Amino acid sequence: MRKVTTVLGDIDSSSLGFTYVHEHLYAVPPANQKDRDLELSSYDNSLYELQQFKSVGGETLVEASTIDYGRNPVALKKMAEVTGVNVIATTGFNKNMYYPQWVAERTTEEIAEYMIRDIEVGIDGTSIRAGQIKTGGSYNVVHPLEIKVTHACAMTHKKTGVPLWCHTEAGTMAHEILDIFEEHEIPMNHICVGHLDRNLDEEYLLSLAQRGIFIQFDGPGKVKYYPDSMRVAMLKSLKDHGYIKQILISGDMGRASYLKGYGGGPGFEFIKTKFIPRLLRNGFTEEDIHQIFVVNPKEWLGQER
Repeated sequence: MRKVTTVLGDIDSSSLGFTYVHEHLYAVPPANQKDRDLELSSYDNSLYELQQFKSVGGETLVEASTIDYGRNPVALKKMAEVTGVNVIATTGFNKNMYYPQWVAERTTEEIAEYMIRDIEVGIDGTSIRAGQIKTGGSYNVVHPLEIKVTHACAMTHKKTGVPLWCHTEAGTMAHEILDIFEEHEIPMNHICVGHLDRNLDEEYLLSLAQRGIFIQFDGPGKVKYYPDSMRVAMLKSLKDHGYIKQILISGDMGRASYLKGYGGGPGFEFIKTKFIPRLLRNGFTEEDIHQIFVVNPKEWLGQER
């Protein structure tokens, strides 16, 4: 069985259905992050948003809050039980600015052991297991501690088979992170790199796709970065170059001001109700949409273990 670990246990990857591969439901960034719009700590407000996702046909959601980002596996499990949505929790780390002090103090092997326990035993003393491993870099640099953590994530993947996800700050440093994974001989199709529509450089994105990774766009509706017309055009380019099987799309709506449950917008409905129809008006077919939101997540998340 190609299994996926959700907060309610293992399921067959064929049952994932329509999937958002990078969202946040519960997150409390450390105090050094002064922008508290990034804090999502109301169970009821987040539950409302997940119910909205379910109401438009959402079936699986990868919750990307990490060890250093105030994750709450108990809240995620309760939300999954209430809504029936498959929720996948995360082990690993976001970026250096959030790391707890112990990341510098422990060995790479000890950090890997911590994440392996999250996957095989449970998170923070619970029996709720993680189904994704996350690492990341900073803006235009991969900090030495981020290099250390990425090696630990590679070791964790080699031991568990759980898929890898990479944070890129404004879409930078993706190749440098992938080079670390290559040192560990990790197949590139086990890796998804996120936030790449924060760097809409066609040559850069095509060079990443050529390595065989999953390319994740997660900014639909965030016009403060780029208008959606540019995202659609770049996605069309990726498709036309033959990379439709490597595209993943989510919202990364990890701010209260993005979520209707917290009084913001555009909310989890946006991709399904606004962005996908726009793709369909601009060169994408229903088969393409099924590939991006059903088949590709199944292929990335459901690695043989």
